[in-house]
Amino acid sequence: MCDVLTSVAAGHDDVELTVLVGNMERGAEAVARCDQSRYDVIISRGASADGSCMVSYAADSHMLFGELYFHKAADWKAGSMLPIIEWDTYKPLGSIAQVAHTYQTVGNMNEHQLIIGETTWGGREEQVNADGIMDYGSLIYVTLQRARTAREAIETIVALANEYGYPSEGETFSIADTQEAWVMDLVGKGEEKGIVWVARRIPDGYICAHANQARITTFPQDDPDNCLFAPDVISYARSQGWYEGDDADFSFRDAYNPLDFGGARACDARAWSAFNILCDGIFTYMDADGREVSAPASDWLDYAMGYDLQGEMPLFVKPSRKITVKDVADVMRDHYEGTPMDMTQDIGAGGNALPYRWRPMNFTVDGKTYVNERAIATQQTGFWFVGQARGWLPDEIGSLIWFGCDDAATSYLTPVYVNTTEVPECFRVGNGDMLHYSPTSAFWMCNRVANACYKMYDRMAPFVREVADRFENDQMFSKVKENDDKLLKVFKPGKKGALRKVRKALTRYSVDTAQEQFATWAKLEETLLVKFIDGNVKAQEEDGSFSHSEYNEGTPKGLQYGGYNDLWKKVVAQEHGSVIESK
Repeated sequence: MCDVLTSVAAGHDDVELTVLVGNMERGAEAVARCDQSRYDVIISRGASADGSCMVSYAADSHMLFGELYFHKAADWKAGSMLPIIEWDTYKPLGSIAQVAHTYQTVGNMNEHQLIIGETTWGGREEQVNADGIMDYGSLIYVTLQRARTAREAIETIVALANEYGYPSEGETFSIADTQEAWVMDLVGKGEEKGIVWVARRIPDGYICAHANQARITTFPQDDPDNCLFAPDVISYARSQGWYEGDDADFSFRDAYNPLDFGGARACDARAWSAFNILCDGIFTYMDADGREVSAPASDWLDYAMGYDLQGEMPLFVKPSRKITVKDVADVMRDHYEGTPMDMTQDIGAGGNALPYRWRPMNFTVDGKTYVNERAIATQQTGFWFVGQARGWLPDEIGSLIWFGCDDAATSYLTPVYVNTTEVPECFRVGNGDMLHYSPTSAFWMCNRVANACYKMYDRMAPFVREVADRFENDQMFSKVKENDDKLLKVFKPGKKGALRKVRKALTRYSVDTAQEQFATWAKLEETLLVKFIDGNVKAQEEDGSFSHSEYNEGTPKGLQYGGYNDLWKKVVAQEHGSVIESK
């Protein structure tokens, strides 16, 4: 949970919120946890434009390197053991029994079109099982190697955590296959091995989003087609003194991850923002009586901003239009633009509307603590993706992950077929890390582009975004479909050599597309240096060449100065005008 002690927000000068925490150390830890946080959007099959289920995910961490994990399918001898290494720390946790056969995985998706993402929400400190073996990252990646469907994944996650113990904090998992999409909240039971959990199927035609705050409150307890839960999820809370009411009124969130200002402002606000964008400002949802109703997104704005924590935001909403993979990718680039939390609109954005704030996530002035907003897009993303389970295609072709590195707002997604026989060199595990630069790593190249943009964001980021949009639109609406059709012509189940040819072709497409776009990004970084050096903006011709004088090809023509926005000028004049005023 991301607790913040005190906040006064712009536009709400008469409202001061103080959130009580156990002690200052707990508050600092909670803010730090949110800073190392994740973000997911889940799209059901009926809500997507092409009938695919989708999960988007941003692995946000100051210490997580952007690379594409790759494990080939394998057969294992009886008695084989699998070492478990904690995902966040690389700490060895122990070993578990290996299964006879494991499926191929690329990133957070497997060969059978199963996708799993997550966000961490902490919860009560006493619920961490320090002796457990299956940390949350291992639950994801081991499950992907063992399960074929979303329901199998839920069963596998529960079985692994209950048998081997769960040493991580509270989590929300996004789980989807070609037919169903689920959201699952879970947390450990402290010294007792295992987890308490609830999983809900997202109604077809609806979407869900979560961001480091447990999202499931009350839930149907007699509908196994749409809701699954631990048999002791209520009784365990009672035994700990966290719940005393009727079973029918039990709320998972309220018992295990009570909402506070930080949970709303730094976490649920991001879910609200995704809903706001994909629903065009109108939330359509099922009320407590099962009726579909609609209300303006603004009805939950005070909730998202942490000013009114009563009630709850809908867990599922129906988008106002069918959602494309490009829509999902672009939601991951949001900075609360056009809302009271818009990070470009105060002096913290500097003179060039930078929608980021360097950490920590809060600061204190004259005894009051204020927040640095935590938007969906953030500077410390390791990698991000949109997984697409495309049920109208055979698994060998349908399983597709759109993968990217670093800040989503100034990077790109490239398609990788999960049944590939290799991953692109620019994403290969071992091609650089957080302490070792590699000129052939997409993570490092995307960081070079992003960090260049941070110095003059309102001029440079739109230039970069245009390049990313051009590539993504071409791939998402044209090129991948054309390649799918080519693969289908070769794919003949049972025909000798057909599958090998398909895998060879989709591998070449995945690798070549990624490497070509990496080269484009490397060239883009050079262009940014030349075009925007020293705060200048050099003009370009339609073919991309730089405009030059008629006398010398090395002398710029049409040079402009970057300058600063009006807000910056006003604040500087107010704060320092007596010194710099021209007399």
